[in-house]
Amino acid sequence: MAARSAPSCHLRLEWVYGYRGHQCRNNLYYTAAKEIVYFVAGVGVVYSPREHRQKFYRGHSDDIISLALHPERALVATGQVGKEPYICVWDSYTVQTVSVLKDVHTHGIACLAFDLDGQRLVSVGLDSKNAVCVWDWKRGKMLSMAPGHTDRIFDISWDLYQPNKLVSCGVKHIKFWSLCGNALTPKRGVFGKTGDLQTILCLACARDELTYSGALNGDIYVWKGINLIRTIQGAHTAGIFSMNACEEGFATGGRDGCIRLWDLTFKPITVIDLRETDQGYKGLSVRSVCWRGDHILVGTQDGEIFEIVVHERNKPFLIMQGHCEGELWALAVHPTKPLAVTGSDDRSVRIWSLVDHALIARCNMEEPIRCAAVNVDGIHLALGMKDGSFTVLRVRDMTEVVHIKDRKEAIHELKYSPDGTYLAVGCNDSSVDIYGVAQRYKKFGECVGSLSFITHLDWSSDSRYLQTNDGNGKRLFYRMPGGKEVASKEEIKGVHWASWTCVSGLEVNGIWPKYSDINDINSVDGNYIGQVLVTADDYGIVKLFRYPCLRKGAKFKKYIGHSAHVTNVRWSHDYQWVISIGGADHSVFQWKFIPERRLKDALHMAPQESLADSNSDESDSDLSDVPELDSEIEQETQLTYRRQVYKEDLPQLKEQYKEKQKSGTSKRRERAPGNSIRLHFVHGYRGYDCRSNLFYTQIGEIVYHVAAVGVIYNRQQNTQRFYLGHDDDILCLAVHPLKDYVATGQVGRDPSIHIWDTETIKPLSILKGYHQYGVCAVDFSADGKRLASVGIDDSHTVVLWDWKKGEKLSIARGSKDKIFVVKMNPYVPDKLITAGIKHMKFWRRAGGGLIGRKGYVGTLGKSDTMMCAVYGWTEEMAFSGTSTGDVCIWRDIFLVKTVKAHDGPVFSMHALEKGFVTGGKDGVVALWDDSFERCLKTYAIKRAALAPGSKGLLLEDNPSIRAISLGHGHILVGTKNGEILEVDKSGPITLLVQGHMEGEAWGLATHPYLPICATVSDDKTLRIWDLSPSHCMLAVRKLKKGGRCCCFSPDGKALAVGLNDGSFLMANADTLEDLVSFHHRKEVISDIRFSPGSGKYLAVASHDSFIDIYNVMSSKRVGICKGATSYITHVDWDIRGKLLQVNTGAKEQLFFEAPRGKKQTIPSGEAEKIGWASWTSVLGLCCEGIWPVTGEVMDVTASSLTSDKTVLATGDDLGFVKLFRYPAKGKFGKFKRYVAHSTHVTNVRWTHDDSMLVTLGGADMSLMVWTNEMEGYREKRPCDSEESDMDSEEDGGYDSDVTRENEISYTIRALSTNIRPMFGIKPHLQQKEPSTDERQGVVRGSRPPVSRAPPQPEKLQTNNVGKKKRPIEDLVLELVFGYRGRDCRNNVHYLNDGDDIIYHTASVGILHNVATATAPSIHIWDAVNKQTLSILRCYHSKGVCSVSFSATGKLLLSVGLDPEHTVTIWRWQEGAKIASRAGHNQRIFVAEFRPDSDSQFVSVGVKHVKFWTLAGRALLSKKGLLSTLEDARMQTMLAVAFGANNLTFTGTISGDVCVWKDHILCRIVARAHNGPVFAMYTTLRDGLIVTGGKERPSKEGGAVKLWDQELRRCRAFRLETGQASDCVRSVCRGKGKILVGTRNAEIIEVGEKNAACNVLVSGHVDGPVWGLATHPSRDFFLSAAEDGTVRLWDIADRKMLNKVSLGHAARTVCYSPEGDMVAIGMRNGEFIILLVSSLKIWGKKRDRRCAIHDIRFSPDSRFLAVGSSENSVDFYDLTLGPTLNRISYCKDIPSFVIQMDFSADSRHLQVSTGCYKRHVYEVPSGKHLMDQAAIDRITWATWTSILGDEVMGIWSRHAEKADVNCACVSHSGISLVTGDDFGMVKLFDFPCPEKFAKHKRFLGHSPHVTNIRFTSGDRHVISAGGDDCRLVTFSAQDRPTY
Repeated sequence: MAARSAPSCHLRLEWVYGYRGHQCRNNLYYTAAKEIVYFVAGVGVVYSPREHRQKFYRGHSDDIISLALHPERALVATGQVGKEPYICVWDSYTVQTVSVLKDVHTHGIACLAFDLDGQRLVSVGLDSKNAVCVWDWKRGKMLSMAPGHTDRIFDISWDLYQPNKLVSCGVKHIKFWSLCGNALTPKRGVFGKTGDLQTILCLACARDELTYSGALNGDIYVWKGINLIRTIQGAHTAGIFSMNACEEGFATGGRDGCIRLWDLTFKPITVIDLRETDQGYKGLSVRSVCWRGDHILVGTQDGEIFEIVVHERNKPFLIMQGHCEGELWALAVHPTKPLAVTGSDDRSVRIWSLVDHALIARCNMEEPIRCAAVNVDGIHLALGMKDGSFTVLRVRDMTEVVHIKDRKEAIHELKYSPDGTYLAVGCNDSSVDIYGVAQRYKKFGECVGSLSFITHLDWSSDSRYLQTNDGNGKRLFYRMPGGKEVASKEEIKGVHWASWTCVSGLEVNGIWPKYSDINDINSVDGNYIGQVLVTADDYGIVKLFRYPCLRKGAKFKKYIGHSAHVTNVRWSHDYQWVISIGGADHSVFQWKFIPERRLKDALHMAPQESLADSNSDESDSDLSDVPELDSEIEQETQLTYRRQVYKEDLPQLKEQYKEKQKSGTSKRRERAPGNSIRLHFVHGYRGYDCRSNLFYTQIGEIVYHVAAVGVIYNRQQNTQRFYLGHDDDILCLAVHPLKDYVATGQVGRDPSIHIWDTETIKPLSILKGYHQYGVCAVDFSADGKRLASVGIDDSHTVVLWDWKKGEKLSIARGSKDKIFVVKMNPYVPDKLITAGIKHMKFWRRAGGGLIGRKGYVGTLGKSDTMMCAVYGWTEEMAFSGTSTGDVCIWRDIFLVKTVKAHDGPVFSMHALEKGFVTGGKDGVVALWDDSFERCLKTYAIKRAALAPGSKGLLLEDNPSIRAISLGHGHILVGTKNGEILEVDKSGPITLLVQGHMEGEAWGLATHPYLPICATVSDDKTLRIWDLSPSHCMLAVRKLKKGGRCCCFSPDGKALAVGLNDGSFLMANADTLEDLVSFHHRKEVISDIRFSPGSGKYLAVASHDSFIDIYNVMSSKRVGICKGATSYITHVDWDIRGKLLQVNTGAKEQLFFEAPRGKKQTIPSGEAEKIGWASWTSVLGLCCEGIWPVTGEVMDVTASSLTSDKTVLATGDDLGFVKLFRYPAKGKFGKFKRYVAHSTHVTNVRWTHDDSMLVTLGGADMSLMVWTNEMEGYREKRPCDSEESDMDSEEDGGYDSDVTRENEISYTIRALSTNIRPMFGIKPHLQQKEPSTDERQGVVRGSRPPVSRAPPQPEKLQTNNVGKKKRPIEDLVLELVFGYRGRDCRNNVHYLNDGDDIIYHTASVGILHNVATATAPSIHIWDAVNKQTLSILRCYHSKGVCSVSFSATGKLLLSVGLDPEHTVTIWRWQEGAKIASRAGHNQRIFVAEFRPDSDSQFVSVGVKHVKFWTLAGRALLSKKGLLSTLEDARMQTMLAVAFGANNLTFTGTISGDVCVWKDHILCRIVARAHNGPVFAMYTTLRDGLIVTGGKERPSKEGGAVKLWDQELRRCRAFRLETGQASDCVRSVCRGKGKILVGTRNAEIIEVGEKNAACNVLVSGHVDGPVWGLATHPSRDFFLSAAEDGTVRLWDIADRKMLNKVSLGHAARTVCYSPEGDMVAIGMRNGEFIILLVSSLKIWGKKRDRRCAIHDIRFSPDSRFLAVGSSENSVDFYDLTLGPTLNRISYCKDIPSFVIQMDFSADSRHLQVSTGCYKRHVYEVPSGKHLMDQAAIDRITWATWTSILGDEVMGIWSRHAEKADVNCACVSHSGISLVTGDDFGMVKLFDFPCPEKFAKHKRFLGHSPHVTNIRFTSGDRHVISAGGDDCRLVTFSAQDRPTY
């Protein structure tokens, strides 16, 4: 069966005809070597015109669509399409990959560009957001990513003259980007009036911030900064597709077929019109230009490449051409000459010379061509057309012979008969017509057997038969020339076919995969001489099979290059070449055929290196000869490490179940027990499925792993130390070259690799995020800096890490089959090998990818399964051990020879200085010389050789060896049976550690009075272990069957063992010999128990739900307990031996009487009171609390009670060992939990004196011994985590300020709602009523200049102060009043030793932008020059609530407001996120780095203190432990400070300060403040600590206290603020001064010596600030806010002059026209009038119950109008004195009042209301004025309305969710400012009646600007904030008059 192996010949790509011009631009360049680089289909091509030679880059797996050239012009970057597209950077000399960038884009990569020095690459994706991504391409690392635009981006370029700036352009936009930190920030180009907004197709950057861009209409747009400054019109007559900058200037190419050259200032030099040249044609369109010196390269839409020499510009030289649009299907080869003919939907037929690699003839037809054939004599060429006709041409001059149309559907296939007399024509209407050649193609017959379209035809050699294939996959035969169908198989049997191009038929069965019925192979061609077959399919693959290949699923070699469908493939006439054509890529590939005998010479050509391998994955396993897999390997490959529930899933599961069970947990639960346990010794070693996981450390200790524990074993002292950082099975272990660090990889959903130190057992780095399910192999590089790892996901991903930084360097898919080992090259850090099932691959790193080449076996052997591998003494040499016992020796990637080393697989090898050591399944260790020529020595592992000091017994001779390591004069050997042995060079063997072998371990019993225990497992052994310090296995006995349970008799003499087949035996506990055995049951015996006292009875429980009771003395069964509905899990006797307590699998708790076995019903309350001899039950009231919240997915499998009945230990399915207080009543008891086992803990037992706890792991087969540490004995150990599943609500405390802060929800307010509940239709959506003019038919703006009508009055009364009226051009942020103290803390700091003070208010200023845009960001900026240094686009949804710099300032820590309160660490200068992890499920208030550390920080929040460590890229956290202090409760922590020697201080809600040493609470400073401690600050200089809290001022107490380093003594400071209680939110200490920020929005400086207070900044406390009024003549303004104060501010002196507390929230405020009075409207409906001079109340009145929204004096100071939310406006006459009687009011206002304005003559009032309607009333009558014409004539004194035609333009398109809140027209009457719910201040011209008017925007507020005003003289604009309670002053800049 030859077809079981791939053919041994080979195809080599020799030439590609074509160039991709369609849908691509700028993809053709000169390299430094004057070669031309471009791409076609999936191949990058480097063409040398001098030598007429092509080189190919084949690293892509799909169509390439973008290309960029490195500035040094040797490297090329190409990007492809596809689901997971990647970018390759490759060398154009060697066509080898340098770097692969992947895992970021989707769909495809549209554009690429290198920056000036070539270090960075920018790419643009084809995804819906058109993502822009910047790469450090050498490291394969993404630096930054941002959404590019909503529409396609066509070109992107770095600005070569400004660092960190880019420009991108595309559909209707151009964007200017700046890169800062990890943030790419775009600014859209402003087209303005200079040019039309249109699609920009290409661009080039020049000096002085100039950018030139080519537009769709043929103009060139010139940009300066982001503004369009001029256009060069008509540069081309149609779209400009390409622009290329070089030293001489710029070249542009367009759709009009012209090339234009421009000088450096973009003045035209010359034009070349390609359509007018010799080779030109109508419709030529240029897609790419490249200008170098005097040569210009041009690529066209139709796939031609021209080279133009500038001096002879009218004679372009055509250097490449190919087919263009439409699919390419027709292919024929000339019968006698090396010519190929192709025809395509572009209607051209082309003849190519295969020797000269050139097009020699071309002819255009009328119709698209679908197939072609050349007659045997080579004279006639027949072409089948898409319209059903066919044409015959003469080959020599392409003249037509005949044109026949007999069919309506496309002709898909035609062929001449071998004798040249007939032509068979197959059509899509499922018929074949036969024509006679000599008879001028007269029709002779037709074949009509098919039911579907004809796909392939073949003639027999004698021209008497024809076979056809059709679209249904049917194969039919016809007799020629008549066309009668042949029915009998016999007749066809002997026929020899002249050619074989059919895809169905016995001879080609093998081309189809085994189990597929798909129809995706388009073409086949058989080479009878070479016995090979070539096929073409829909996936772009050309395959080579043996011919004939009869069985489905034959092996093949595969070749990639075409992108999508390969439509046809043919051998050349002499079988030298294969020609294949691509459908969509229009390309013709010519492959050289290299037959077997020539392959040997070709070996020096390295096999094509590519990411998709050319010798396909399917093809290299020559399955026929591969021996059966060894049984052990077979077992191992079937292991899956998948879990139903991973430990990572627990937090989410808990949350889900908590929701369901909120009610049940109200009662106060027991504390966790005082005892704790500590892991003391582990019996076991993981050898059954792991290899090479056993090493010596630097100091001669032994490191290995078992279950989830890394073990360091000291053989001198026989002790173990443990690394307990993993939480699931460890699968692999590697040791650092210096032997001091170890890397271990574990199982998990997102499995982690831990690198830890063997001395301190602390983790140094944790790597995760790139593997799935588990990590099965790791290896350090020789310099120890890098680590390689392999995952157990389906593609066995290989990852290369920089482990100290925790960064992934590169990643690649490894293999479909399991990989067993990865090894890094000791000489070249970028190379590695992986070995596994049928797999040996040699990898090298390329940027973010790895490029793998398969080991080349050649004729030496077959590719075998590799179990282990090492490198030799040079970088080329490698050795691998196979599953058949051979050692393979490799040089580079070639197999040099094989040596027989072992019987059975070679599992482990180790390289020495001079030679190698190997170990195999045969149990032999062999030492070899350095070239594997001689075996120097062998050691057999035998019992006879065991030395006397061994810690156990060998179970069998020659156990399978899984790990070998050398060092310290010994050979260390690990076996499959879980033994670790040390072999002395002279022969004796010492056994050090052992455990159970493969199979679950369940049975565990402790001896009644000795420190020993017995275990029994599915490995069919019963073992006795010594628990005293000798820690060894004392005895072992093999059983016939595996066992599930065992028990010592009360006197310790007998041992009962229950087996899996339903039998049980009793053995002598000393000798383990049988005493007696019974076999009464069929199912597993699950528990076995002697009755207490004399042990008279034995209870035997089985899985068939019965318990048999035997009399031990008489050996008879005396009773059977019936009544359980499911299998029995646990049995316990009572003290008297009369009662049995039983648990079953159905969670029943049953009671039976002994010895007869009668069932008893005992109420649960009584059951507790019975004295039980032992307690292993997991059910009942006493242990209700041991079931976790997630009990539905996780069983508690075992429990054991101490003999003093206080502590219950449990084991569960997730591998946790937990301790509870007994009895554990009430659900979800508190516990301590310990992780060491990986999955099921099957059994737990206390020893007889409770000194130790023994636990047994099911799948990990390990026996763990824990020592019990009583309450008084306390060395704190990290393993004690006291966690319980439900946080009870009883602790925590309460304070209004804290609760409020915790409950503020920072939604992303920019997308949020209106601050006022308005309703109705927005103004820009309302139908306008026609104005009087329009009613009269006069169009606005077209009034005759001379009119009899009186002139229109001005809209607004203006203060013509003799100023020229100049519109206001710009607003500049000048000053902010206010400080954010309400819900932020620690936000006031001294800079530069206390000269400047920095604080933030809303979003001007530092760091926390609490959700101002869709993604919160963190800005780091320089406080001196206000420059942004870095912007971090966050991963935090919702907002950032705390930030802290590390000690060196390199790292920044941020905490998010998302539900998990994510903690993130940044390297902020690069903008790189280092690590991120969920912080806590409740609010975190503060997180701070320790002042002396870059890796340690503390976070505090609601009932939470966590101590964090940064290890590599992982964050490890420990909860604060309270247990040492009696009655300490976890409170809500609000602040944190640090002291020396790892002390941490946290301030609590109750006013206490907790002092922590490491993570353990060591004391409490009670009542440091009377109220919550909100702020703490550590002074680095002298270690003193400042605390700030909430206190009522008293003699001794103050809200600010200064403490010594240990928080023992303090000094209090009072803040003389006059409030009833001071509440400090922020403290900071400088030189002798303390800076304090208060809840009342003040910043106060307190002197330490004299305690003097100085208020520096103040502001409103609570927002929103609604009221705002400017003084009529001076630069003062008033503000009124919800905090019940009205404040007077001075702009010039920048300070608050005065403050009046009103006792109620104020809503509006207004000055009288003279400025002598102020009216204030309150939220409760009252209004007050104050005299400005004395601040005395002149009058007050309350006529309404609801809030007053606006209050206004009339311009003549006579009336006061008061508008309220009761839909009313009241008028008061002020001339009547301070009684303030209402004189009238306005009727029928439809909704609440927003703003009011008086007319200049005080006769009218305009009112804007909450339903988007504006009304005008007469004053003082209150009559509604309806006449629009009259309204249009009114001149207004002020304009603050947001409604009305004059201000229609202020409403933005995006106002669905948010409103414009306020507006104000300047006193000059020509400018208008507005404030809206987005927090923007906008400047418009007034009036602005057109919708969506143009404007400028200014930021400075968080969302909601509530009010806005011009000051007198229009010098400033004041805006008031809603939620940020702050006042912002902008100074107004005039527009210069022209």
